[in-house]
Amino acid sequence: MPSLVTFNNKIDKEFSKAVKKRVNAYFEEKGISKHANAAMVFKTIAILSLYWVPFVLILTAGFSVEIMWLLCFIMGIGMAGIGFSVTHDALHGAYSANPTVNNILGTMFDLVGANGYIWKITHNIIHHTYTNIHGHDEDLEVAEFIRLSPHTEYKPVHKFQHFLAFPAYSFATIFWVFVKDYWYFFKSPLGPYENKNHPTKEWVKLIITKIVVYTLTIVLPLTLLDITWWQYLIGFFSVHLTAGLILGIIFQLAHVVETTTHPLPNEQNMIENHWVIHEMLTTNNFARKNKLLCWYVGGLNFQIEHHLFPKVCSIHYPAISPIVEETAKEFGIPYNCHETFLEAVASHYRTLKKFGDKDFTWSPATA
Repeated sequence: MPSLVTFNNKIDKEFSKAVKKRVNAYFEEKGISKHANAAMVFKTIAILSLYWVPFVLILTAGFSVEIMWLLCFIMGIGMAGIGFSVTHDALHGAYSANPTVNNILGTMFDLVGANGYIWKITHNIIHHTYTNIHGHDEDLEVAEFIRLSPHTEYKPVHKFQHFLAFPAYSFATIFWVFVKDYWYFFKSPLGPYENKNHPTKEWVKLIITKIVVYTLTIVLPLTLLDITWWQYLIGFFSVHLTAGLILGIIFQLAHVVETTTHPLPNEQNMIENHWVIHEMLTTNNFARKNKLLCWYVGGLNFQIEHHLFPKVCSIHYPAISPIVEETAKEFGIPYNCHETFLEAVASHYRTLKKFGDKDFTWSPATA
């Protein structure tokens, strides 16, 4: 098991203090909450409707198979949007100052097939603390045949990963619904945690919510709809392959691109940077001017701001982004950003290709 990695937070404190002070001042001067506003509430309703309205229509409206298939694609877009724009904020405690509101909205994560409790461990705690650190960041462990860290043991199959990765991302939510959550509940070590005990209530919630999801998405369609089993599978896979591809791509553009680093701890198991500097070096923004994308992905294209201020609702990231960027520039700290979505995708593709080269050796100079 990897021992606990620490950060050299005794150095370079000035940037951390300055950026926090300036962002806090923004909210104080504007007299606004760091949590959801009316625009976020409207978006929440719209995104939830994008998934649940097509689902209800499929079960009740008696549409043709072709129309139901189209509605399945819309559900897939809605499913990814729920993860991006609703539950991500809620599970971080950023949506509302009221924990009950966050818990209720966070339950939407469970009702589309994932598990909010395990997500808080693997994402909120492990990924956000140990970003891009091999052996600790669970987000780097997508599949054995995909090498997202230059420190992962090389395998011959990795030379094909720039072709394999994107189709593999499509299966993300299917794997999540049927395998991933169970696997993480039993996995040890889990990031830096060994033999982590999960509360009984979380085991119960896992089983109950999975049964609910299987009933809603498998039992009810097969019982209520006049379709064959293979037509059902086409619809089911259409939902999940759409959601999985969208989720997989968006999340990878935040950390596995050419501009981000993959540091290793020193002999004392310490990252030789302040944690805030580490987050700046390992995180990437993209397409900040694309308003539709910003709306849909819930500010996840502002990953720098999200990692520095995870308790701030994503609806505010476009506004505080210039503050963070200017402060970083002032302190001589990189602010990784791709201007467009396609530039970021191309950079991720090149990174996959680079990490798939057996002769590639990573160093800070080649990051």
